[in-house]
Amino acid sequence: MKLYSSLTKKYIMSLAGLFLLTFLLVHLTINLLILVDDGRSLFNTVAHFMGTNVFIQTFQWVLFGGFAIHILFGFILQIANWMARPKRYDKKAISETSFFSKFMIHTGIIILVFLGIHLADFFVKKIGGTVPEIHSGDLAGIEDMGILVLEKFKMGGYVLFYVLSLLFLGFHLDHAFQSSFQSLGLNHDKYTPFIKSLSRILAIVITLGYITIPVCIYFFK
Repeated sequence: MKLYSSLTKKYIMSLAGLFLLTFLLVHLTINLLILVDDGRSLFNTVAHFMGTNVFIQTFQWVLFGGFAIHILFGFILQIANWMARPKRYDKKAISETSFFSKFMIHTGIIILVFLGIHLADFFVKKIGGTVPEIHSGDLAGIEDMGILVLEKFKMGGYVLFYVLSLLFLGFHLDHAFQSSFQSLGLNHDKYTPFIKSLSRILAIVITLGYITIPVCIYFFK
C-alpha cells in the first residue's frame, strides 16, 4: 500500500508537470507578441480576450490547481526521499543520472518565489482593477497590460531577477520532462535517449524564449 501510494503521488505530480509545461509554451507564445508590435495593440487584444473569455477564465483556476498539486506533491515526495535515504536503492534510476535531478527541490522553491512575485506584479493587479486603461484608438477602454510589462522590464534589477529565475526554471525543466515520462512508466532503452534530448531542447527553448522578452524590452524598446 505504501509503494502504491508513492507511485500514485508520482503519477499525479508528473501529469500536473506535463500540463504546466504545455501552459508555459502557450504563455510564451502570447508574451512574445509584445515584441512584434510597438503599439502593443496585438498583445493587448490577446490579453483582453484571455481576460474576458469565460472558458479561459474558468480554466485558469484549473491551471492554479495544477501548480498547487505539482508543488504539494513535489514537497511530499522530496520529504519522503529524505526520510528514506538510509534505505537508498543500490541501482540508481535513469532520471537520477541527470545533474539537475539533485537540485529539483531547490530550483522548485526558487521558482515558487518567482511565481508569487510574478503573480503579484500582473495577475493581482489585473483582478484588483489597478491596470491602466487605453484611452484612444480601437482598443480604448480595455486594460493596457502591455504597459505593465514594458514598465517592469525597463527596471534593470527586475530584469536581472527575472532572467536568473528563468535560468533556474530551465534547470528544473531539463530534468522534469524526462522524469515525468519515467514516473509514468514510459521508460525504454530505445526511446529514453530521445526523450532526454527533447527535454533538454524544450528547457533551452522555453528559457531563452522567456529571457528574450525582458532583454529585448530593456535594451531596444
